Amino acid sequence: MKTKLLVLAAVATICGVAIKPDALAHHAFSAEFDANLPVRLGGPIIRVEWINPHTWIHLDNNDSEATRDPGPWMVEGGTPNTLLRRGINRNSLTLGEDIVVTGYQSKDRLCEPTCRANGRDITFPDGRKLFMGSSGTGAPRDGSDSTEPGN
Repeated sequence: MKTKLLVLAAVATICGVAIKPDALAHHAFSAEFDANLPVRLGGPIIRVEWINPHTWIHLDNNDSEATRDPGPWMVEGGTPNTLLRRGINRNSLTLGEDIVVTGYQSKDRLCEPTCRANGRDITFPDGRKLFMGSSGTGAPRDGSDSTEPGN
């Protein structure tokens, strides 16, 4: 019995070490994004990554009211589960559809290879506006998320 437990412990240890730390990495808003760099981006969706721990919506920023650089942007959203609870699913995000996203730019402000932002709200062509962020991550509270305390 002791031998079986030792073997099981060894296997568990080996498996635990084999998992890449970056695969499990998750960050708070303030680790990557700047609350003092709000952005408005708009343009067609060119790619969607529906993966954990965050979704990413890629768009070609060509909005006349955009507050940041034109061209391709990656916009981080909440987890797929968070977006599903807010009414956004794979069918909601159609390639080529024009959207407007408000959020916050990355701290590094680099656009190599692509500019990055954390998305707060997404507005669809029909006027629907949905909160695409993740509550409790340290992003500024602005009343967009109806589930935040005080809203």
